[in-house]
Amino acid sequence: MPSRDPLSRDAVASAAGAGIYSVSLGAAGVALPLLALQTGYSAFDIGALTATSAVSQMLVRLALAWAMRRWADWTLIAGAVITLAASCLLVTLSSAMVPFVIAQLLQGASRACFWTGSQTHVVRGTGRAAGALAQVNLVASVGLLCGPLLAGVLSEIAPELALGAAAAVALAGLVPTLLLDRLPPFTPPPDRPPGRLWRRPGVDVGCWAGVSAGAWRALLTSYVPVALDAAGQSATAVGALISVANGAQLLGTGLAGRIRSHLTGRALLSGIVATGVATALTAAVAGNTPLAAAVLAVSGVAAGAVQVLGPALAAESVHPEERGEAIAATGTFRAAALFAAPLAVAGMVVLVPLAPAIAVVGAGMTLPAFALRGRDATSQ
Repeated sequence: MPSRDPLSRDAVASAAGAGIYSVSLGAAGVALPLLALQTGYSAFDIGALTATSAVSQMLVRLALAWAMRRWADWTLIAGAVITLAASCLLVTLSSAMVPFVIAQLLQGASRACFWTGSQTHVVRGTGRAAGALAQVNLVASVGLLCGPLLAGVLSEIAPELALGAAAAVALAGLVPTLLLDRLPPFTPPPDRPPGRLWRRPGVDVGCWAGVSAGAWRALLTSYVPVALDAAGQSATAVGALISVANGAQLLGTGLAGRIRSHLTGRALLSGIVATGVATALTAAVAGNTPLAAAVLAVSGVAAGAVQVLGPALAAESVHPEERGEAIAATGTFRAAALFAAPLAVAGMVVLVPLAPAIAVVGAGMTLPAFALRGRDATSQ
């Protein structure tokens, strides 16, 4: 089993690939809603399109445990990079509904393969999984910080230009992918315990943490830009404020790698509650730039910690040859939240304004904290 040396070629390539991919994904996350608004799609349409991407991601993740027993993780990463580029390019050719739906399906599949493949790759070594995941997620957060700002500036000219740039950046991620260690596919242990893996202590906690992190990311790339735009923020300001959230996520990711093992449970509970409460307030303060920045920063720090500690706890709770499946399980729960959160808002905006709809979903994001309370796994 390889060591998790943060300065090895493989570790540097993993982090660089995650950073490049995140720049592209972050840019697409801002440019796609702005293009949809420019084209004339309603808030309900945007939520439904985002939910389509989440459904695709969730379905693909369900098959990834099987896939990682047959193909190396680096091939999943390379395929994800190409798929993301195709997703961005498709809507630059046509902004009709069918290309938009296909683009969202491709993006969902790409996200599933990339994050499962990259996170699985870095936890296949000795030492704490949290540190390895924190390094990759830290660089990914830098990418998510730059991507929305790039998209906001280019979208002032045309959202299609921002999406074209996102596609080019995604393809550049093939270079570090080719430098990754060629680790073999997973081999299930012969003494595997019975029952579903996601229900095991530790893995279940990581899965519920993924719900909180997934809902936050879903709203940040769908209705938060819409709320900011509706409150009178310019495209550049929208991109900058989303970058504030992603920058705060970077800080939370870095802090998560330093949290001691016995404090993981408490940190997860606090992070889940903070993420939900801050998200609930986002639309209400969208017109006040300083307040919006502050609320987005709080949610970003909390979500950044949760998205590292959840998968790390899950990976460390199973046999080394089951770590890929554990990472895929937490990702499936995250993908379910990516689907449910924007869909819930889309359903409510038909009856109530956007601000209370986001507030209700944000409050619901705190519910996993109650599911985690009292579980023995949270004290590991």
